[in-house]
Amino acid sequence: MIRVHELGGCAPAPLAHYLKALGVLRLVAKQADEDARGWWEGDRFRLATALTREALERFFLHKYAPTPLVSPWNKGAGFFKDDPGIASIEHSRANRFISFRRAVDESRIRLNKLSTADKAVRDIKALAKQPGMSAVERDRIRNSEGYKANLREAERRFMQLKESAIPDLRSSWRGPHREWLDAAMVLADDGKPKYPALLGSGGNDGRLDFTNSFMKRLGDLYMLDSDDAGPKPEARAWFSGALWGEPAPSSVRRQPVGQYLPGTAGGANNGNGPESAGVVNPADFVLMLEGTITVTSQASRRFGSLGTSRAASPFAMDAVGAGYASASPEDEGARGEQWFPVWTRPSTYVELRRLFADGRAQLGARQASTSLDMARAVGSLGISRGVKTFQRYGYIERNGQSKLAVPLGRFDVADQNAGNLACIGDLDVWLRRFRREARGRHASARLLSMEKALTDALFAVVERPSDPARWQQVLSRLAEAEGFVAYGNASRLRPLPALRPEWVLASDDGMPELRLAVTFALQQPADPIRRHWLPLDKSGRRSEVVMHGRCGLDDAVALLERRLTEASQQESRHLALTASHGAAARVADLADLIAGGVDMDRTLALARSLMALERRKWAQNPALLDGPFSSDWPDDAWLAIRLCMLPWPLETPSGFRLDVGADPAIVRRLSAGDAASAVDIALRRLQAAGVRCTVRMAAASADAARRWAAALAFPITKRTARRFLSRLDPNEELA
Repeated sequence: MIRVHELGGCAPAPLAHYLKALGVLRLVAKQADEDARGWWEGDRFRLATALTREALERFFLHKYAPTPLVSPWNKGAGFFKDDPGIASIEHSRANRFISFRRAVDESRIRLNKLSTADKAVRDIKALAKQPGMSAVERDRIRNSEGYKANLREAERRFMQLKESAIPDLRSSWRGPHREWLDAAMVLADDGKPKYPALLGSGGNDGRLDFTNSFMKRLGDLYMLDSDDAGPKPEARAWFSGALWGEPAPSSVRRQPVGQYLPGTAGGANNGNGPESAGVVNPADFVLMLEGTITVTSQASRRFGSLGTSRAASPFAMDAVGAGYASASPEDEGARGEQWFPVWTRPSTYVELRRLFADGRAQLGARQASTSLDMARAVGSLGISRGVKTFQRYGYIERNGQSKLAVPLGRFDVADQNAGNLACIGDLDVWLRRFRREARGRHASARLLSMEKALTDALFAVVERPSDPARWQQVLSRLAEAEGFVAYGNASRLRPLPALRPEWVLASDDGMPELRLAVTFALQQPADPIRRHWLPLDKSGRRSEVVMHGRCGLDDAVALLERRLTEASQQESRHLALTASHGAAARVADLADLIAGGVDMDRTLALARSLMALERRKWAQNPALLDGPFSSDWPDDAWLAIRLCMLPWPLETPSGFRLDVGADPAIVRRLSAGDAASAVDIALRRLQAAGVRCTVRMAAASADAARRWAAALAFPITKRTARRFLSRLDPNEELA
């Protein structure tokens, strides 16, 4: 009969409780029930096993054989001095410690030279620690050249032997203690050990050696000097707290726990006084370290073009100080981040081990190297094991200089749109350059803030790629960043690369701002307007740059005035602003703009980024944007102005040809807030061209007049122009 147990003491956060869940499944599967399965439901771990609750507790109290976790390469592991932790294991007669005793014996056999070298270091240091020695005499000895030279040589010899001892142990060790070595370190291509952040520096965190503490916590749980190493009286309460989450007031011990349980790690300002000691349930610590064995590391070549190697722990990558509330650039330390899968499908330990063994995310042919890469790889189904959620951890300095595994939130990948996420690949090279620029020595605080805001926006869109608002936020952040190019504040930063048309579909929220932004950005295919936003020519001339990203209305009017000036310089009679295929303004959207219902700042912010759209691909397959049907029309007075600002002659089915040259005076009047004068000019020019129309104009404010001018910067099709003409002069039929 299969029982399903809810382990209330196991949760995705903190890391100690997540690792504890791995440890429980691993130990039960390997030592009690090989068919056991585990999975997560919400914040609780479920264990399906043939063992009853009582049998499960009895297993950990009486039958559990601890994995021999030994780190003979660390001084703090206890092999180089008389240590009570190792001594209690070595002298135990219980069968459950047979493997442990064998691992300790094998370690001592291979540590003779290393022990001698360590003793030499200790003996030299002892010269300055003689009883009764004054501080002056101690400083004199320590500062002497002979002392420093001897100590330097002794320590060099110790480190040399330590590095050679690790490959020897790796090649000769067999059995369960080898599992710990594989989890704690890997050997790189150059033969030197590399240490995954999960286990600190090869199984220790500063002066805390995890394996030595593991042995001592076993001594807290079991009577190691008895024949069967039975449980101590407090052990049952400790395991009840660790497994079921039941309160166990007597279960706390003032012992260090390291980085895994930040809330009880102790240290400054972590208690009622200025300092507090670490508090840990021994069963928590033991099961937690047993769980780390599941997360086996391996040597992986990253950044292939650079040819460097590093220790690759499953789902580990470089940190990006973004995507969570307390993020800052200072969080991007050498230890990086690690994401742990929260799987919901019942899995055996063998299946779980395979998940971690394959725990590398890919972005096409490139391995994910940062947490943002990881988010993208997961979102585009780079991980295909059915994991829908990851718990994100950063190995960050908090509470002074303490390294802690800080929970950075969950990353839910349940509803991902891989097609949309492919768009971010357009920015790969540009993002790396922008990041280097923002992290440069002379980078301004504003540029650094922009880089973080952009990365936050990218994290948000990767987490919810079906949300158009998040894509639009990315486009707005890109426009802000690109503004540094326009003003010369980031000398090595290039304009945005070509963007695929799918950016528009991903950002489509059915609102007029995006549709108008596309219309504005893609107009004039033969002479793109992007040069009026960025100095794109090699000489770096800025005379053509008239849009500055401060006010959308001002930018639209500035573009209009600049193009009219250029038309005059080229002796052209028409406004050189034509629509691209599939990117012309809709009548209803222009009506909203003129009525004040369009956010022009947002529209132009989107347009600045969308100017990078790849026009050839757009022409081949323009995006079909959504939008509600509307029969709204702009004011007839504005229609008259628009017909005087066409980029081409307009011919009607009746054979009538309208060719009214663009008059800059109309734009000047509108820009000055005088709509009435602008309409008078337009009507006179239309009547002179043969258009028979009578327009009655209501009073328009100065703001409305400027919106009328800005609306002229959004191109229309010839069919729309004919509709405008037919509305003003009913004698002209539509095509």
